[in-house]
Amino acid sequence: MTLAVWLAFLLASVLIAVTPGPGAVISMSTGVRHGYWSALSVIAGLQAAILVHLGIVGLGLGAVLATSETAFMVVKFVGAAYLVWLGIQKWRAPAVPVDAGLPAVRRHGLFLQGMLVNLTNPKAVIFIGALVPQFVNAAAPALPQYALIAATLCLTDVVVMSIYALAAARLGRWLHDPQAVRLQNRLFGGLFVSAGALLAGASRN
Repeated sequence: MTLAVWLAFLLASVLIAVTPGPGAVISMSTGVRHGYWSALSVIAGLQAAILVHLGIVGLGLGAVLATSETAFMVVKFVGAAYLVWLGIQKWRAPAVPVDAGLPAVRRHGLFLQGMLVNLTNPKAVIFIGALVPQFVNAAAPALPQYALIAATLCLTDVVVMSIYALAAARLGRWLHDPQAVRLQNRLFGGLFVSAGALLAGASRN
């Protein structure tokens, strides 16, 4: 991969990352409630899912999801249901002020949440499947190219999701009023449900 091709891929990666989606919502939601260091566990889970997506595309299985209506529908509705479930949980969460001494969160649980949010988004697999092959030189060894692509996608996404989470964590410092906490819970709950509804109504095109 030449420098010019990599720079083009880097630009595409930045545009993908900054576009708000379920990953941004869960990063902000965790950041505002539990702080940036807990949000990092979610962000790590998002990156693990990206690596799985790249593996799927590298093995050629992304084409199956892109061409099979049944496979696409199953993954799509599982992902939509999971996002709606997260939204309901967030909506119903108790309005406990940020400074009220929250119990420690389990980092592996946050990691799994982040991973599931990205894994159950079939459009992510299809998008990566459509984007990545355009930047791979078929005449050159594939593994080094996929390693560079994975590093670029993940590092870009970590930076962008960290910005979302840090901004939300700063907002969280002001959430000492139970009414404000309740509003925040319902805002993010609504965003999760909306993301699920959008995913459920999405087509492959």
